[in-house]
Amino acid sequence: MTRDVARRHIVDTGIIPSVRVSSAEDARFAAEAVTEAGIPIVEITMTVPGALDVIADLVRHLPHIVIGAGTILDLETAQRCVDAGTRFLTSPGLDVEIVRFANRQHVLVMPGAVTPTEVTAAWRAGADFVKVFPSAQFGGPAYLRALKGPFPQVSLIAAGGVTQQTAADFIHAGAVAIGVGNELIPRKAVEQRQSDWIVELARRFVNIVKEARSVTPPRSHGPDRSRNPAKIV
Repeated sequence: MTRDVARRHIVDTGIIPSVRVSSAEDARFAAEAVTEAGIPIVEITMTVPGALDVIADLVRHLPHIVIGAGTILDLETAQRCVDAGTRFLTSPGLDVEIVRFANRQHVLVMPGAVTPTEVTAAWRAGADFVKVFPSAQFGGPAYLRALKGPFPQVSLIAAGGVTQQTAADFIHAGAVAIGVGNELIPRKAVEQRQSDWIVELARRFVNIVKEARSVTPPRSHGPDRSRNPAKIV
């Protein structure tokens, strides 16, 4: 799967399910439940025990799914995730060296950012998407809309505290996608192996995004490289 194809999946779907569970077995179960619901994207966070093995296993068995790695905090971990076959890297904060590394590896990258200064730095470094995190706790849809004003060329993702009640508002505010964790993959549903529960939640989020986009179409398929001063190699 190429970088452009992975980007297209993320933009077209508009949802990035984040798997943050307590075991590798739980992570595989959650990932399979999400894909069963028709979401072709899964982010496995590095807080999952054996996360690298999970990523490698999912890449082998679900080649049509965009498998990403979350909570990347250093270059060594980023390299190991790329070696495992991840299609995108994301982090809670901004580390421009990780962004540049991902570009050299031709892997999608979506660093976390909150302030206009961080968004600018992420865009200049060559980020494909900028994850506004934590969105709910830092102003919600109104804040994301305020960021979108001076940054129309930046593909913003809302993550952190996004719920069924607020997902549409974030899309209306200009988010190209939403990142969703426990609201989509409840811990109890994983522990009790209730895949139908996760499938139903996933379908609800998919419908919410589709309905919101019928009023507010997706803004872009990635950053405008023609205006991005970063040299991508």
